[in-house]
Amino acid sequence: MKKYGLLKSSLDAHTLGINAIRGQLEECNQIVLVGSNELEIALREINKIKNQQTISNWILNNKITHLGISYRLDPKDASFIVNKLIKTIKDNQLFKEDGGPLEQCFFAGLPESCHLIESEHQSLVKCFIGSESAYETLIQLGVQENEIPKVLLEGSQYDEKLNSIAQELIHSNLHLDYQSPTKNGYPEFGTKNDKLTLRIKYNQTQTNLPLTRVHVGPYLSDREKAVKLFEEWCKELAQANLLDIVSIGSSQLTQSNFNEDWTGLTNGGGVPIQTKEEYQRIYEVSRPLLLRTYSGTKNVPTLAKIHEESINIAWHALSFWWFNQLDGRGPNSLLKNLEEHVETLKYIAKTNKPFEPNIPHHFAFRGSDDVTYVLSAVLAARTAKKYGIHDFILQVMLNTPRYTWGIVDIAKARAILQLINPLKDSNFNIYLQPRAGLDYFAPDIDKAKIQLAQVSMLMDDIEPTKENSPEIIHVVSYSEALFLANPSVINESVQITQSALNYYREYKKNNPEFLNQFEQDIQLKTNELVYEVSILLNSIDNLITEPYTAKGLYDIFAFGYLQTPYLWANKEEFPNAMHFKTKVHNGSTVLVDKDTNRVNAKKLVEFVQSLINS
Repeated sequence: MKKYGLLKSSLDAHTLGINAIRGQLEECNQIVLVGSNELEIALREINKIKNQQTISNWILNNKITHLGISYRLDPKDASFIVNKLIKTIKDNQLFKEDGGPLEQCFFAGLPESCHLIESEHQSLVKCFIGSESAYETLIQLGVQENEIPKVLLEGSQYDEKLNSIAQELIHSNLHLDYQSPTKNGYPEFGTKNDKLTLRIKYNQTQTNLPLTRVHVGPYLSDREKAVKLFEEWCKELAQANLLDIVSIGSSQLTQSNFNEDWTGLTNGGGVPIQTKEEYQRIYEVSRPLLLRTYSGTKNVPTLAKIHEESINIAWHALSFWWFNQLDGRGPNSLLKNLEEHVETLKYIAKTNKPFEPNIPHHFAFRGSDDVTYVLSAVLAARTAKKYGIHDFILQVMLNTPRYTWGIVDIAKARAILQLINPLKDSNFNIYLQPRAGLDYFAPDIDKAKIQLAQVSMLMDDIEPTKENSPEIIHVVSYSEALFLANPSVINESVQITQSALNYYREYKKNNPEFLNQFEQDIQLKTNELVYEVSILLNSIDNLITEPYTAKGLYDIFAFGYLQTPYLWANKEEFPNAMHFKTKVHNGSTVLVDKDTNRVNAKKLVEFVQSLINS
């Protein structure tokens, strides 16, 4: 009998991978054991004899036949852990050929980690770099094809077909012929009076393709050289005439300590912009591109004004519950953060600039279910309208987690739109801006280009009957898993994205039945999400005092409406937000209790009501 044992080090906070694999294996009726906190600590300190024995006893006592290890941090540490683990297994004669139960070991981690481990152990340890499909993963883990449920095979048919269409495009190199239509046909183009809404409106007179945005920010140890290099990149991107919007990937210190003394402070990645004057230089050299950047992690309204004055920011993005003490990205408490963000919303409304909630995917990063993903976006839209925002940009990060089926990604996006479209009126507009997931791309250039084309095609199926949807695409460059994208890579990524939309639209014209075969499943999932989120929204409106204020949004989180199983900080303050866990089920991330039973919206409301009434 097969028994899968899954382990990770307590040093590694990444848990989505293990939970996703566990969910997929359990859907194939496999027996799966996930290591306890004690075992996580033992793996972290596996050089100690007692910890080696703890792991050995776990494998032997549970008769584990297939052992999987996940480690997403430093490759040298990953190699050390696996080397020690394999030696421990051999010393304790746990492999099948030595009389033990263990038949196969697996490792999932960074490409460099996999290279080191495969070089050392060859076929003894099978490695996963994260770009494998669900089917490929299960087969390589030793699951027989007849053990894989029909629903798992059918659920990925949409993705597999898109992938084959994307391969046709990339292997033809037709994308390299793509050139942007005229952009400068309105008087405000490239000036201080230029606006995103003006550019969208004009673009739609020229093409049905979206505006394109990229997020970029080179980091060098020499701060001034890094800023200068970024200026050169902006100039090069502007001259290529392919891109519309540069999203400045500013460094952590730019966000947290702008215009302060950085002596002795760690900066991290991103372009380290320190002064308003540097922002102004970037604006000048980037004409006629539109610019936007991260908000601050403190003094948020003040930095929003600086962005308005220095780069004529195309739109502002706020994260409400994130980029503060809750995730270690800023000094503000959660309530202080929400208060500053509400004040910033009021300022944005006065400038008549658009607002983007940089929110749902941050919940997904921390293990939240699909219902929480949708709910957080709807709460953001309602809050934006309350404080006078006129133009709302809905960013939808797809492939998050990357095990999500394409038809589920479409359903999530459609569910959000269905729930927020009633907000639209003469003073509130909605613009869709989908993007690929952060860990979606393979560390293989050819495969990654195909993936970029594939996810771009998927974006066209969110609102397939709307001629100009999506209005904007946040293009994630195909080199994401390998290296920081430079202008050459960015420009080709834009060409791939736009060409993929054209190519796929032509394919659907010639094959009108293609999307129809998946529409029933998409609609069922959309309806399910809308139903579940509506229950939570009704409960919030009835039980939370002034829900769309800073205090109301704080209470929504504190009482557990937004379940966040893998919260990294402030765990003691927000235990209710971590009460339930999640697992992957039929391409979705769903909420479960301690016994892995599904938790629907009604059960979650009962949980919250018990807290409020206590």
